Amino acid sequence: MKARTFVPRKLDVGAFIESGEVLSGESAVADLPRLAEGMAPGTDVSTVAAVRWKAQGRQVAQRMSAPQLWLDLSASVVLPLECQRCLHPVSELVEFERSIRFAKDEETAAQMDADSDDDVLALARNFDLLELIEDELIMAQPIVPRHDVCPTDVASLMNDETETPVPGKPAEPEAAEEVALDKSGKPNPFAVLAALKKGGK
Repeated sequence: MKARTFVPRKLDVGAFIESGEVLSGESAVADLPRLAEGMAPGTDVSTVAAVRWKAQGRQVAQRMSAPQLWLDLSASVVLPLECQRCLHPVSELVEFERSIRFAKDEETAAQMDADSDDDVLALARNFDLLELIEDELIMAQPIVPRHDVCPTDVASLMNDETETPVPGKPAEPEAAEEVALDKSGKPNPFAVLAALKKGGK
């Protein structure tokens, strides 16, 4: 009898788990668009190493009921993310290992998911395994990616007021100008008006 071929994008989950086979491969990040969107701006997706993944079905025998159906899934990839400290790309290893339980239908899966800490999904004959891998990799990314040591001196850039004005701080005039005062010691209104006109040119 010819062995059954399982396709990651259209996986018969029940049959795959019952077979106990192992499915593994590499997928280009370009084929996982939602994952690619989270990379550092300007990244050439074609240069990013492929996602390496592995899936295996597993049945857990029960005394009084049918076996539990599980899918053991893992994946890893090195992604260029945007450092939240210096805004330059930083290479981060993103990986996960997850065991997901499958139920016969959506209603049963929702009930089991609510009653336990297990991740539960419904069985399907055209299950997109790569979409699930993409979801898990997105959730596994660091909340605040950053270098251990940034390639630029962030502290100096933040304190360098000669290059970039500090938000909220008024700009210093290029040269101090004296405004004529009247007899009471207050600025002469005509002198002030003249200064304003001069500054607006």
